[in-house]
Amino acid sequence: MPKLGMEPIRKAALVKATIVEIGRAGSLDVTVSQIAKRAGMSSALAHHYFGGKEALFIAAMRHVLSLYGAEVRGALLGAETPAARITAILQASFSATNFRREVVGAWLNFYVLAQTAPQARRLLAIYQRRLRSNLLVGLRPLAERAGGRPRRRSGRADRRPLSARGAEGGPARQRGRRCLCPRLSERPSEGMSPVRAQPAASHFVDGRPLEDETGAPIPVIYPATGEEIARLHEATPAVIEAALASGARAQAAWAAMRPVERARILRRASDLIRAHNEELSLLETLDTGKPLQETLVADWASGADALEFFAGLAPVVTGETVPLGQDFVYTIREPLGLCVGIGAWNYPSQIACWKAAPALALGNAMVFKPSEVTPLGALKLAEILIEAGLPPGLFNVVQGRGAVGASLVTDSRVAKVSLTGSVPTGRRVYAAAAEGVRHVTMELGGKSPLIVFDDADLESAIGAAMLGNFYSAGQICSNGTRVFVQKGIKEAFLARLAERADAIRMGDPLDPEVQMGPLVSQAQLEKVLAYIEKARAEGGRLVCGGEASVSPGCYVQPTVFADVTDAMTLAREEVFGPVMAVLDFETEEERRSRGRMPPTSASPRGSSPRISRGRTGWWRSCRPGPAGSTPTTLRRSRRPSAG
Repeated sequence: MPKLGMEPIRKAALVKATIVEIGRAGSLDVTVSQIAKRAGMSSALAHHYFGGKEALFIAAMRHVLSLYGAEVRGALLGAETPAARITAILQASFSATNFRREVVGAWLNFYVLAQTAPQARRLLAIYQRRLRSNLLVGLRPLAERAGGRPRRRSGRADRRPLSARGAEGGPARQRGRRCLCPRLSERPSEGMSPVRAQPAASHFVDGRPLEDETGAPIPVIYPATGEEIARLHEATPAVIEAALASGARAQAAWAAMRPVERARILRRASDLIRAHNEELSLLETLDTGKPLQETLVADWASGADALEFFAGLAPVVTGETVPLGQDFVYTIREPLGLCVGIGAWNYPSQIACWKAAPALALGNAMVFKPSEVTPLGALKLAEILIEAGLPPGLFNVVQGRGAVGASLVTDSRVAKVSLTGSVPTGRRVYAAAAEGVRHVTMELGGKSPLIVFDDADLESAIGAAMLGNFYSAGQICSNGTRVFVQKGIKEAFLARLAERADAIRMGDPLDPEVQMGPLVSQAQLEKVLAYIEKARAEGGRLVCGGEASVSPGCYVQPTVFADVTDAMTLAREEVFGPVMAVLDFETEEERRSRGRMPPTSASPRGSSPRISRGRTGWWRSCRPGPAGSTPTTLRRSRRPSAG
């Protein structure tokens, strides 16, 4: 059995040394060098592991909080009455573990750190809400017995931290900022949804929310519990017409605006997203089921990056001149006009930003249809853009299923379609757009390979394979789901992989310690379980996982199959779940010969991490005289993508 790597041990030593140094100094005025010296290692190594002093402080804060949580959980195990619960919590708070001099000193300074570091502020807020929740569970029955007014249930004691539900005194209101998220209500009684995220209306058209309840209902399900947290309605023909008409009307004035002015609006939107990242990330978790520790850093944050990037690009996208002897020709770049964006459910808000940012930066209008499975984030983006100063009509959001998308794609006013979705959907959209000779960009599925040779660092290789299969519960199109392992290390690789996969923490996505949440829907869960059963039937060796888990909710265990061959379905089709296929090989030459696979029904190019078709620009290149046409091209991209 391979030995545990030194990295976790060294990190733990640095975290403990940080707590001791902060407690000894009585302030945050300690250096990484001091901490590293106490831990018995170099400051360069400390920087390598944590990247800086603040990240080290945050890690230490997490450790102290986890100690406190463990004390409380242990104390509550034997507390059967309300009074016993309160006593247990107080005793745990002042236990020998949590009341050591260095821990108390660290606590006081973490409060100071929370004033300047958003991540520390978030951790402290979670700790305070959890403490309040546990105390209320004990205090409420005592107050009711004494004749006091019953309080509404505000959370489940020490099972999970309270979410930022917009309740009075929540962090968003303490900061005095307007909360961009819909009101998230407390759980009033058993049998009712734990949280609500109902938007003002189903659609956002011409700068304001728009509702038409005659459209088919779209229930929004929180995949961690299977409960409905919002109900929207599909866009009717009237809503679709309003969105397209307002976009076409607003686009001309927007295109005439100076690029630098458009850039300022996008930059303000980027800043607003970052300022409200915690609230928006909570909404993303409710919409998708992804863990809060993931949405806080990967979803809206990268959407803000896209808006900022294209804001910087807008003023420098210009034409060019071409000398022809004594004469010359020139080109200018004009906006295409009205564009349609169709999003996927795995990164709904990020994809909405990715499509909106280049389109708007270069003078286009966009009508965006999010997936009916995750419809909430795009509505918030529309609100943010209006608040940043975007003129009404330039970014409209309509909800719906395939029929709504088809109506948008085939409308004569639409100049370009951008789709993120499955290969079958891409084929249909591409064919429909071709009828009107529209520009098309598609980000579809794939079956990417990861190759591990016998001279690789085993822990790093396993970490890469886990990240490429289990991050976001495996719901990423560029995941490395075919893991080729050289035979000399295959069994050691599988044994250690099973250990580490078993240690992944699954559970409530609102718990900041949870690493893997549910799949996005019951339908996706059933699809993934069907692929697992098929892999078993075709001779795959199940190494770990393979079952649904953490009921209720759409959870499936991190799953690994070994002895997979190129002919098996698991090696050829995109599962879009936490299911890893491990294939073996003897030599590099053999692997090269097996790297490509013939096309299958699931993916046009089995080895391509992502398929992009059509032109990627959001402008039309023009020159004096008749405009030439550019043929549609097949472009293969290997840039990282979360689509």
